[in-house]
Amino acid sequence: MHIVISKTADDLGRRAAEFSAKRINEAIRDHGCARIVLSTGASQFETLKYLVQADVDWQKVEMFHLDEYIGLPETHPASFRKYLKERFVAFAPVAKAHFVDGTKEGIAALTEEIRKAPIDVGLIGIGRNGHIAFNDPPADFDTDEAYLVVTLDNACRNQQLSEGWFPTLEDVPRQAVSMSVRQIMACRCVVSAVPHAEKAWAVAQTLKNPLTPQVPATMLKTHGDFHLFVDAESYADVDGVVPLRDGTVCEDLR
Repeated sequence: MHIVISKTADDLGRRAAEFSAKRINEAIRDHGCARIVLSTGASQFETLKYLVQADVDWQKVEMFHLDEYIGLPETHPASFRKYLKERFVAFAPVAKAHFVDGTKEGIAALTEEIRKAPIDVGLIGIGRNGHIAFNDPPADFDTDEAYLVVTLDNACRNQQLSEGWFPTLEDVPRQAVSMSVRQIMACRCVVSAVPHAEKAWAVAQTLKNPLTPQVPATMLKTHGDFHLFVDAESYADVDGVVPLRDGTVCEDLR
């Protein structure tokens, strides 16, 4: 596990984007193309801002969508399809972009596409409740499905509300389609950009706890090529409290 601690969220985003672009370019060099997974939400603003500016031949990149609400039209401000099209695809003209549409047919088609070849780089955020994608606690670590329908817990729904995506809690959908934990772990490289004070609890719990479905992000620590990018605020609950596991490389740039 590799941890990079930046002073600010902007610096975190720049460094996470630079590292991700490097790995994407390595995949293009080695295989002629690259396949990536992107997450969304307020925590990814800074990383995507810098990633679309990176020196990458996007025409050799295939992008996969991590998760999406069920029943939410793409025109809604909270739509992750809308988010990725406006914040990423509009600036990085990838060869293919695969989106979740929430239907059984759509899930089947997306599953077929993602299983055609390995994913080179997965940009996987960590939620306030420790979820990865929409795999809320207790997460299903065992399913072989690439994408599954999940019921969102109240902590997850409140996060979406507090980030300003919905006017009331009742407006937040109760179900979503999510990439499974096993499919996430099949990425050759996992990069988690987790800035801001509201993620401090999740970062500390991820690093403090052994593998547990009650903190789904603990699974990422078992990945052989996992890179966690945090800032001073999101790492605040770790300093002097959480011992880092053996083999962890930590770059403190504060």
